[in-house]
Amino acid sequence: MKTSLLALALSAGLVALPVAHAANNHDGFFVNGNVGQSSVDKGYYDDDDTAFGANLGYRWAVSPNALIGIEGGYTHLGEVAPTSGSGTTTKAEVNGWTAGVNGHFNITDNWYVSARGGLFRAKVKGDYLDGSVPVYVNDHSNDWYAGAGFGYDFGSGFSVGLDYDVYRTEKAGLELDPRVISVSGEVRF
Repeated sequence: MKTSLLALALSAGLVALPVAHAANNHDGFFVNGNVGQSSVDKGYYDDDDTAFGANLGYRWAVSPNALIGIEGGYTHLGEVAPTSGSGTTTKAEVNGWTAGVNGHFNITDNWYVSARGGLFRAKVKGDYLDGSVPVYVNDHSNDWYAGAGFGYDFGSGFSVGLDYDVYRTEKAGLELDPRVISVSGEVRF
């Protein structure tokens, strides 16, 4: 009987622990990742490819339903082929590092909207025609990224969402600006 009561008390305590942590509003560190489709429709490039990325960050609760934080991460936006007859000879490729701010805003207990933006340090490769002269670019671009999304919190430690992001890139006349629609997952601790 004592063993049964002890087991019952322990079980109740373990169930109450996540509920007490949920009142913390996800304040703290997080790791998230996303995978989706990048799309470029600029200049001689009009193509789609697979994109993926990961972030690490920290958020502070500024109200019961709003968290504001910082993040840093890496994103690979894929390779896109030039349009036929464009005169370009190489696929364009964009990937790089991000550092910025983000927000997580609960509109109900489980549903949320999110926003993010900051600096995008990209490695940009590709070429274009300047008149009839081919220009090959293989350099770094310092620009910006911004995005928004919505999703569902499965308790205080995990969420899944759908995101839309824009990555501004321009170097030596090669402007690509990939747009990404992706599914994301986030773990908070």
